Amino acid sequence: MLCLTHHYNPRRSRDGRTGGGASSAPHRTAPSARPYARGVDLADFQDVIARTYGERDRARGRDATVAWLCEELGELAQAVRKGTLDQQRHELGDVVAWLASLAHQLDLSLDEAAARYAEGCPRCSSVPCACP
Repeated sequence: MLCLTHHYNPRRSRDGRTGGGASSAPHRTAPSARPYARGVDLADFQDVIARTYGERDRARGRDATVAWLCEELGELAQAVRKGTLDQQRHELGDVVAWLASLAHQLDLSLDEAAARYAEGCPRCSSVPCACP
């Protein structure tokens, strides 16, 4: 199970505006404004992201999705360095959402990809990892 607090916004343009138009609305709500405390199953989460954003994300394409994922990773890195726990959780949720979108576009399952690590290290099969 994965717990998230996120507000995935694929409509946000590079200048931080939503919908690609001239709106000056903020691109997301405050991290604590939309708390989610329940666990989330990866397969169910990927399905929700696909149903919610799949058509638009496929139209945008894989390259753009990878670019958004990288941008969100950068925001997560900044939150890890200087942010609060809520900001870190928020950015981690955004990364997972974009990763789910990319997996959907690639016709891959996050659940199956993560299963590679379900028994520990995929290389040495140990918990904790015993690789040199």
